[in-house]
Amino acid sequence: MPGQKYVDQGSALQQKAKAIRLVLLDVDGVLTDGRLWIGPEGETVKCFDVKDGLGLKRLMAEGIDVAWVTGRSSDAVKGRAKELGITEVYQGVSDKKILARDLRLKRGLKREEVCAVGDDLPDLGMFEEAGLKVAVANAVKEVREQADIITKNKGGRGAVRELSEWILAIRA
Repeated sequence: MPGQKYVDQGSALQQKAKAIRLVLLDVDGVLTDGRLWIGPEGETVKCFDVKDGLGLKRLMAEGIDVAWVTGRSSDAVKGRAKELGITEVYQGVSDKKILARDLRLKRGLKREEVCAVGDDLPDLGMFEEAGLKVAVANAVKEVREQADIITKNKGGRGAVRELSEWILAIRA
């Protein structure tokens, strides 16, 4: 199970994992390590962990929808999502709560069927629309305090793979 903070709540967390039908992920700081590399022409370069990508593909293969929600916009995000077959990528999002609610309602989902993964303050809006709230290990204090689970791995360093494997193992 991810993180050690909530070991005593194992069965309650397992029930939450079984209900998940949609995973909402922040990008910078969750799927990447949060650093931005700016090239000489102003292009943004980001580093994604391939293990996280496989974890997301496995979730989708099991019928769990995946959407990326980020406040920034970059071609790197669009390109990586396309490689993974992720069709729902929302960039330049100023209010993640509104988008998360719209995505949930569009699918007819209850909050309990949504998992949100974040690392920084703008991600708390997604948490309000999710039944399972996940903070990566290096998330800011406010996000860790609101999370049901804190991963052992840092964002961009296998945290998403860790969560994916845990959800899939619970559902097996």
